[in-house]
Amino acid sequence: MKREQLNSKDFHYNLPDDRIAKYPLADRNQSKLLVYKGGEIQEDRFSGLENHLPANSMLVFNDTKVLAARLYFKKSTGSTIQVFCLEPHDLTVEQALNTTDTCIWQCMVGNLKKFPKDDKLELDIAGTRLKASIHERRENDVLIRFEWEGGIPFSSILDAAGEVPLPPYLNRGTEEEDKENYQTVYAKNEGAVAAPTAGLHFVPDQLAHLQQLGHQLEYLTLYVGAGTFKVVKAEKLVDHVMHRERIVIRKEVIQRLMEHDGPVISVGTTSSRSLESLYWMATKMKEQGSNELLDITQEDAYQLPSGWSFKQACAFLVEYLSQKGLQEVDFHSSLFILPSYEWKAIDGLITNFHQPGSTLMALVSSFIGEDWKKVYDYALANEFRFLSYGDSSLLVR
Repeated sequence: MKREQLNSKDFHYNLPDDRIAKYPLADRNQSKLLVYKGGEIQEDRFSGLENHLPANSMLVFNDTKVLAARLYFKKSTGSTIQVFCLEPHDLTVEQALNTTDTCIWQCMVGNLKKFPKDDKLELDIAGTRLKASIHERRENDVLIRFEWEGGIPFSSILDAAGEVPLPPYLNRGTEEEDKENYQTVYAKNEGAVAAPTAGLHFVPDQLAHLQQLGHQLEYLTLYVGAGTFKVVKAEKLVDHVMHRERIVIRKEVIQRLMEHDGPVISVGTTSSRSLESLYWMATKMKEQGSNELLDITQEDAYQLPSGWSFKQACAFLVEYLSQKGLQEVDFHSSLFILPSYEWKAIDGLITNFHQPGSTLMALVSSFIGEDWKKVYDYALANEFRFLSYGDSSLLVR
C-alpha cells in the first residue's frame, strides 16, 4: 500500500484495559521479552536479552531524563490549575533549568478558563514562592512566565514541587515510586516529558555484562516531548502533523557508528528516530550544500535522494564537525516513519508494545512489515503486558 493511502485504522488492534500495565514489575529486567527474528517468535525474560542479540551488536540508548514537569497551583477560589511544562520558549533546556529568577516555558494548562491572562498563580516552595503568569496564549499551547526569588535554580523548583508526567493512558495519578520507576537507570540529560520506555527494563549489572560479552553501548539524547502521545485524528496518516523533538548526538558517538562493524540495535523508537534522522540530516546538508546543521521535517525522508550509506553519512558529519570545531550535532526532527520508509541506520529494535493506531505502531510496521500483527497477536495470547510499564520485544529484521 502506498504511503498516501495509509490510515491509522490499518494499525489498530484490540487492547483490553486489563492488559495495560499500570505499574512496573518490582525487578525491571524480569519483564517478558518477545524475540522476533526472521519471521519466527520466541519468548524469554528481559534478563536473557544477551542470548538473542546478534554477535558484536552496538546498542544505542537514549539517555534523556524525565522532568518533574507537572505543577499544580491552588487558587484562593479553590480551583486547581495544572501547568505542564513542555519545553523552554527562548532558552535551551540546560539554560532554563539553571536560571535562578525567571524563565518562560511552553506549557499545556489544565482548567485554563479559570486562569485569566491578568491573573498570577502562586505556589509556596521551600525557600521561595513561585509565581506563574500567562505570557502569551497560542493555538496549541500557552507561554507561561515563571518568577521567583532566592537564587534557586528552576530545576530545584521542579524537583521540589513538580510531578513526573505519567502517560495519560495509565489513567492514574503519579505516585512517589514513579519518580524512580519512570526513569531509565542511565538517565542523564534532563529535559524530556516522557521516558524512553524501552530502556526501563535495563539494570546496571546487565549493562555491564553486555559490555563484557563484547557488545558496544552508545548513548544519544532525544528530548521526548508530549507530542509522542498525540492521538492520530487524521483519516490519512500522511495528514497527521508529527511532533518535533530535539536530538543531540556527540561527535565521538557518530565516529563509532561510522567505524562499527556489526549490527546496530536501537533501544527504543526514540533512538531509532534519532539515528535515522542523523542520516537524513547529513543527506539534506549535502544535497543543499549547507554549511549549517539542518532540521528534519516529516517529509524529508520521502523526498531527499538516498544514494549513500549510513556510514558515509556519519563520515560526512564527522568531517563537518571537525572542520567547524564542534563536539556534537544538535538539531530538531519531525521524522515520520511509515511503511514504505527505507531504513538506513538500524538492524534491530528493542521496544515495548504500543498504543493501537499510534504513530509508533506505524513505525513498527515499517520495520517488520505485516508481521507486526503476528507479533501483537502472540503478545496478546500469551499474557504480555502493554504500553510504558509493560513488557518488551526484540525485533530483528
